Amino acid sequence: MGWDISYHPISEEQMQTWYFDVLENKAQIADIASKNGIEEFYQQKYGDTINVALETKADDIFEHTHGYYVAVIQGFFEKYFYVRGGALSFAESDVLQKYFKPWEAIIPENRFAQKILNHIVANYSSGVYIPKQKVKQLLNDYQNDALIKSTLDELFSHGRMAVFLKALAYAEGKGLGLLEATEVVEPNPLDLNSSSCYSNLYKCDPEGAHLYQETAMAQFAEIEQREGLAEGTIINNAEHVVTHIEPEKPKEEKGFWSKLFGK
Repeated sequence: MGWDISYHPISEEQMQTWYFDVLENKAQIADIASKNGIEEFYQQKYGDTINVALETKADDIFEHTHGYYVAVIQGFFEKYFYVRGGALSFAESDVLQKYFKPWEAIIPENRFAQKILNHIVANYSSGVYIPKQKVKQLLNDYQNDALIKSTLDELFSHGRMAVFLKALAYAEGKGLGLLEATEVVEPNPLDLNSSSCYSNLYKCDPEGAHLYQETAMAQFAEIEQREGLAEGTIINNAEHVVTHIEPEKPKEEKGFWSKLFGK
């Protein structure tokens, strides 16, 4: 499968309050949800995610469990951003490493025994984390450092840079860091209303999914033209298959993406 990347604006303090503290005392969920205006449906999903997190084993990978769950829970509280295939974790050089903060410097000391890798390790995984001070620095360096700009433009090519910059700007404006993750949301480019999400899909900025769909449609049209197929042949015969893992995704209202895109 491909990579459905999302970027989640969240501070280290919010990680502590919304996730790490709740692992110690799940009874806090109702109060936290009430104070933050989280609807009952997503409050239940919040609790379900914590229940799954509490089953994490010592030999699990941190990014594939706790890191991923932090990203899922962030989406119950705050806006987040989708970028198909573009990830800071995929950088081939170390030029971006100075902007990242390792989990070991964030999580409570001696709290977790899981192996920590600090980058995307597989589908359904957290990736790198940019603390709030570095978010501002990265935005500035993108405008003033040719190497940083070229590195990011390569990672987020084909129009995706605009979405990543939007995520950075949003986090900077809110005084938050930015957490990378995979498969929190899985748009279906054949029918965005059939998309899947483990968090709150209504909190996902739609621009990245819209771009993904446009790109997919253009690729289908190109193949049809090259192969001499009638227009619409691929989309009319294609099947979008997604393999899911726990926590179970919530069912979203039909027509959600149509509302966002005004269709």
